[in-house]
Amino acid sequence: MLARLSIRDIVLIERLDIEFAPGLAVLTGETGAGKSILLDAFALALGGRGDAGLVRHGAEQGQVTAVFDVPKGHPATKILAENGLDDPGPLDSCEMILRRVQFADGRTRAFINDQSISVQTLKAVGSALVEIHGQHDERALVDASTHRRLLDAFAGLEKDVGAVEQLWEARRTANTALEEHRAGMERAAREADYLRHASDELKQLAPKDGEETALAARRTTMMQGEKIASDLREAQEVVGGHHSPVAALSAAVRRLERRGVNSPALVEPAVKAIDAAINALEEADQHLQAALAATDFDPAELERIEERLFALRAASRKYSTPVDGLATLAAKYAADVALIDAGAEALKKLERAATEADARYAAAATKLSAARQKSADKLNKAVNAELAPLKLERAKFSTQVESDANAPGPQGFDRVEFWVQTNPGTKPGPLMKVASGGELSRFLLALKVVLSDRGSAPTLVFDEIDTGVGGAVADAIGARLARLADKVQVMAVTHAPQVAVRADQHLLISKDALDKGKRVATRVNALAADHRREEIARMLAGAEITAEARAAAERLLKAATA
Repeated sequence: MLARLSIRDIVLIERLDIEFAPGLAVLTGETGAGKSILLDAFALALGGRGDAGLVRHGAEQGQVTAVFDVPKGHPATKILAENGLDDPGPLDSCEMILRRVQFADGRTRAFINDQSISVQTLKAVGSALVEIHGQHDERALVDASTHRRLLDAFAGLEKDVGAVEQLWEARRTANTALEEHRAGMERAAREADYLRHASDELKQLAPKDGEETALAARRTTMMQGEKIASDLREAQEVVGGHHSPVAALSAAVRRLERRGVNSPALVEPAVKAIDAAINALEEADQHLQAALAATDFDPAELERIEERLFALRAASRKYSTPVDGLATLAAKYAADVALIDAGAEALKKLERAATEADARYAAAATKLSAARQKSADKLNKAVNAELAPLKLERAKFSTQVESDANAPGPQGFDRVEFWVQTNPGTKPGPLMKVASGGELSRFLLALKVVLSDRGSAPTLVFDEIDTGVGGAVADAIGARLARLADKVQVMAVTHAPQVAVRADQHLLISKDALDKGKRVATRVNALAADHRREEIARMLAGAEITAEARAAAERLLKAATA
């Protein structure tokens, strides 16, 4: 429900804060006092169209804030969650603050719980929280797209609708799988010969992911190793081959050692140096032999690697696919061939699954359609019972349920629309086309009373739906607004005292002169018992409030509370 409405610098409203209570709240006041301004401001907070003209003269911006107490699990909280806004938490209810800033240059900004959002999101949340109905704004009633939802809510068919939606999704999935498989079979059949040849060729080639990179690296290593090995062999021939100086050095050492017996001081240093040289040459020979062993490779292996690379790259060019993509392509061609070979059986299975899904959906949708037809009769009786007291006893309300199994949808194959016949002998038709403004408002009220606890926003606003009626009709409207307020919060802008006396909260809208009459501002005051009687007397009497009017007001108030 709406808990509080704060308005700043909107048209004639400089600063206004209104606290609302559950039940029926009526807003009364003289014509031109600002009732329309108040509703325009409220509509702005709910995502209505912005207008630079709404900003109070001399102000840079106006602002409207609406605070709601929203039960957990309400559609409005789901909209917030879908848009990534803060979850209200585990409490049974939460406070939801809708705020709209209107700038004098025409720009607007929207906020929910102080988080910036789009106007579209604000409008979606506002529509879930409040319905505004008036002489020229009965969108919730005349919009045929909502009639099916309202009928389902009245009949308590939401779970059945949910089940049909799930079956519709299963049906869609099954039919999509069937169509994709059938299209694949048709494509494969057109290319059967080519696919079989390509599949066999790629199967024989057996490409692997990353194979080209590994082979190219091995080939490069082997080719580089071959060049190095040639140099290593030349070096080894010099150090340890036939031309090695080791033998000559060894012979020289032996001769020196024989001569060194007589002159060791002269010979031993040279012998030691030559021995070191011989050891160094032998160590170098060992290193060279080890290096040669490491670079040794099979030339046949290099040839095999080069042949494999050539085959892979030739296949890549042939199938216009990177070498690393050949394995995937081979798997695809193999799957297509398998589809050709086994597709017929798979097609039969998918056809059976799709047929079964169609049958399950059709059965549930048919059952739902029958329930809607039955509930439509109950709704018609309930609404028509409300029409007579509203002086529409000659009118007839009917719910048209048109079923077309050839036009299925997520919620079944029913099209629901509310029709009326305003007088016997006239042709019935859709509400908007047949009913006049005053009749439309009363049809709306009757429907809302019947649907008060189902398919309705938690706050309903009725803008002068009692215009043009009085006496017994106005009293009947007041009684039904009061009944409606037992289930949801109701706000009514009214000129009818018969409606005003039914209120749980009476708000008086007036214009006050400020700055010695240089400007005016709209005020809203909650009326206590005495002031309320005076306002109702004014509504009865007009310009001059008489004792008779006050007495009549007292009688109306007592009758309303009796």
